[in-house]
Amino acid sequence: MTDLPQFSEPVRVTLDDIDRRIIALLHENARIPNVDLAREVGVSPSTCLARVRSLRERGVITRYTAEINPAMLGYTLQALISVRIRPGARHLMEQISDELRREPEVAQLFFLGGSEDFLIHVRVRDSEHVRQFVLKNLSANPAVALTETNLVFEHHTAGSAGQRTVL
Repeated sequence: MTDLPQFSEPVRVTLDDIDRRIIALLHENARIPNVDLAREVGVSPSTCLARVRSLRERGVITRYTAEINPAMLGYTLQALISVRIRPGARHLMEQISDELRREPEVAQLFFLGGSEDFLIHVRVRDSEHVRQFVLKNLSANPAVALTETNLVFEHHTAGSAGQRTVL
């Protein structure tokens, strides 16, 4: 029995070209009206709506979000923090992951295979804010063996071009 968190494998679904085009367009603009989406993929609005509902029901589309500019909210610095958990504390990884995901500064949290256990993408006000985040949430935790913080100078989202590669 392993002491690492257990994650279930998602069931792969079959998608046709219309499904793939719908996903790409919704990825680019989740607020596109159904009529416009239907026109873009070449189906009737009722067929398009049924397709989108099916994609949601099958778990392909999991949520719709708004992309927020963190700098406009005063979060002008982003950092990537690598975390290594002590070998004797690996049974706490799921708990640590849950705690980190609740922190408002955490934009993304990656559970890794390799020399590091987690990679945390944080959005903070300034270098003092990232320092306080590391001290409070990582350095003070006896299960954490090592952290390494890297500042992000530029961040680009892959966008739908990356999705098209996957689809």
